[in-house]
Amino acid sequence: MALDTPTPELNSLGFAKAPKDTRVLVAMSGGVDSSVVAAQLASEGYDVVGITLQLYDHGAALAKKGACCAGRDIHDARRVAEEMGFPHYVLDYENKFKESVIDEFADSYLAGATPVPCIRCNERVKFRDLLETAKDLDADCMATGHYIQRFMGKEKAELHKAADGDRDQSYFLFSTKQEQLDYLRFPLGHLTSKAETRALAKKFGLPVADKPDSQDICFVPNGSYAAVIEKLRPGAADPGEIVHMDGEVLGEHKGVIHYTIGQRRGLGIGGREPLYVVKLDVDKKHVIVGPKEALATRTVPVREINWLGDAPFESREEWHVSVRVRSTRAPKEAIVRPLSATEAEVELLSAEEGVAPGQACVFYETEGTRIWGGGWIWRGY
Repeated sequence: MALDTPTPELNSLGFAKAPKDTRVLVAMSGGVDSSVVAAQLASEGYDVVGITLQLYDHGAALAKKGACCAGRDIHDARRVAEEMGFPHYVLDYENKFKESVIDEFADSYLAGATPVPCIRCNERVKFRDLLETAKDLDADCMATGHYIQRFMGKEKAELHKAADGDRDQSYFLFSTKQEQLDYLRFPLGHLTSKAETRALAKKFGLPVADKPDSQDICFVPNGSYAAVIEKLRPGAADPGEIVHMDGEVLGEHKGVIHYTIGQRRGLGIGGREPLYVVKLDVDKKHVIVGPKEALATRTVPVREINWLGDAPFESREEWHVSVRVRSTRAPKEAIVRPLSATEAEVELLSAEEGVAPGQACVFYETEGTRIWGGGWIWRGY
């Protein structure tokens, strides 16, 4: 376990008292990561309380594999708690999850955006509602299995990328508020590979040691976003036209919700040069396509900014940082120009393709590992 503050007077979670006198709530998804966190802390003698969230219909969840917080996962989390000897509770957050995450996901897709519901879940459910529950239980802190690091800086707790770049989850945690970061702990962030996590699971004899990682968004079966949207918003898949950016109508589509910015496959308009989705016009029900170079942009409007820097966001006219505009992309150098405390224009020093409204734009220290925060990409009008 990495120390938040490696000081002899403090325990491994950064508190000046014995582990047995330190209560920590562990958010347990039922997967190997959070299970290892709970087991490790319990083995160190901490007063561990495990909590698993039921985020959607339990009956439907039982028949679904490969996603977090499903019925099997609740069972797995309970088994880990029983074997390691700490209490475990399941909280029904289904209504909160629908109101805070699923409804916005559906509405964003209908508006032609490409939302990232996992970020909203961390922001509005795990790090807001569950964190308040942890405080109600008199926990000193809340620990999760996320791959990200928290260090104590000169001014305050800082958020840093995970040691394992392949598993770094900073893109999904940029909206963590400072007061939440003060309370949170991420014990896996220092590990250099998933193999280390699984080795710890085997060391503790956990039944989830070989459990596969979840791949899908928990409420999106088989990765079919459109199927979920049609179920949540009947009639949403209205047909329309596929239009070249020069105005030529090339064909018909079965609903804007089936397309995302940057998509090339499945357009059904063969016989021309390779074309990509460059824009979605929901009002006209148009899927607008064009050549690959039309996807490139250097200007990214960002709002709902969460700033984790030491100085106020508006204290400078420009911040020279690196930014990530998709979870699968590497950070690229950019200049962030604040327009207000929560809005900015981001200038990419080299053009990026497929920048889509609804995705996050995360700010990073260019010559280091610190996360400065980030915001949400929008159309700018």
